[in-house]
Amino acid sequence: MEAKAITRYIGSSPRKMRLVIDLIRGIPVDKAIEILHFQPKHASKDAEKTLRSAVANLINKEDGVKVETSELIVKTAFVDQGPTAKRISPAPMGRAFRIRKRSCHVTIVVATK
Repeated sequence: MEAKAITRYIGSSPRKMRLVIDLIRGIPVDKAIEILHFQPKHASKDAEKTLRSAVANLINKEDGVKVETSELIVKTAFVDQGPTAKRISPAPMGRAFRIRKRSCHVTIVVATK
């Protein structure tokens, strides 16, 4: 059995989020939560929230069946690029520099072993 959780429009760039998501792909869920909880990167908080949501979705899907987190594995985890907000920063001599504030979408699928 498997369940999926998607978090959209996270205010972190996809490149920074992929560094965190690559750490948890294919490992058991309890170890993945531990890795994300103690990871110093800011993106790990959103990744941990998405992972916990995927586990909760699986528990809700399995009515009446006891599900242990030690028996679950992170089957798939990937990051897609979200919309980019464009801002203008003043520059010398009347010019303007463009600031691109990137966002991302995180998808995590957990499954039983």
